[in-house]
Amino acid sequence: MKKLFILCALLSSAIAGYSQADTQKKEANKRRADWMSRPMKNPGVHDPVIALGEDGRYYIFSTGMNVGVMSSADLEEWRFEAPALPETPAWAIDTVPGYRGHTWAPDISFHNGLWHLYYSCSTFGKNGSAIGLAVNKTLDPKSPDFKWEDRGMVIASHKGKDCWNAIDPNLIVDKRGNPYLTFGSFWDGIQLIKLSKKDFQTPVSKPVTISRRVDREFTLDKIEFTQEGQNIIEAGPNAVEAPFIFKHGKYYYLFVSFDYCCRGENSTYKTVYGRSKKIAGPYVDKDGKRMDKGGGTYLYGPNEEYFGVGHSAAFIHNGQPMFISHAYEKSEGSRARLFIRPMNFDKDGWIIAE
Repeated sequence: MKKLFILCALLSSAIAGYSQADTQKKEANKRRADWMSRPMKNPGVHDPVIALGEDGRYYIFSTGMNVGVMSSADLEEWRFEAPALPETPAWAIDTVPGYRGHTWAPDISFHNGLWHLYYSCSTFGKNGSAIGLAVNKTLDPKSPDFKWEDRGMVIASHKGKDCWNAIDPNLIVDKRGNPYLTFGSFWDGIQLIKLSKKDFQTPVSKPVTISRRVDREFTLDKIEFTQEGQNIIEAGPNAVEAPFIFKHGKYYYLFVSFDYCCRGENSTYKTVYGRSKKIAGPYVDKDGKRMDKGGGTYLYGPNEEYFGVGHSAAFIHNGQPMFISHAYEKSEGSRARLFIRPMNFDKDGWIIAE
């Protein structure tokens, strides 16, 4: 009888413990849900792109677990939405050693009745990476048609094999409807490939470098990295990444980021750009120097307010071209914040920094 009493007591204690833990978990989830539902200004974000949804709200897609998403009615107050990818892509876990769902630098655009979300799966300082594609009929989470469908890999890079890095994708479509994907980071710089017009996914050309920091081609035996354990300290002389191409007037403009992000007060990100009348380039800066030979006109970077400004994109707001990026704000403890500025152009078609 005594043993039975002790057993019942232990069971009751265990049940009470489980019940308490379950209650605490539910309360923590509720606090998190309440916090995420609150509108916020000047949100923290990395690698943002913006699109206007069918519901009249603007949507940010950014680096985060399974792709971070926020929305806003006015570009000022933002709220969190559910991650874009319902689950971490199994194909990416199998393809990219070390990738576990923290997904980088997405790109969003609408073509042929579908939103195309390109995203990158990688780990810091390595070019074993892959770019994937997911599609959706709408950006409105309340729509009955809302459902992200992951279509899998677009392109991958491999350590010791490829002299480029398959991250930071951006899609641009020419006037004939031909899709091109630009991407890349460090190694031999920014790459451009043509995709199949049928599926916007299958590469139909080899990568071509359209931007690099120096006037020479890189090869695998010429790229050097300084490492301390697994931490990359300096990643060679070709510190360029995060391409974005957009059309304005008769030119295609190419944004890229020079130097280093993600280092807080030691971030040195700079946004530079060039332009071309053809998607394939060559892109030249204001001084006429080709971007694949080290060129790039400075637009934004470290100043009295920010440690660095980079990973840029463009979108249209009420007919006004807008510049978007993240910036490490000095007054906010070097946190990465959303950076939006109107883009105006001089009489010769060069961007005026606001």
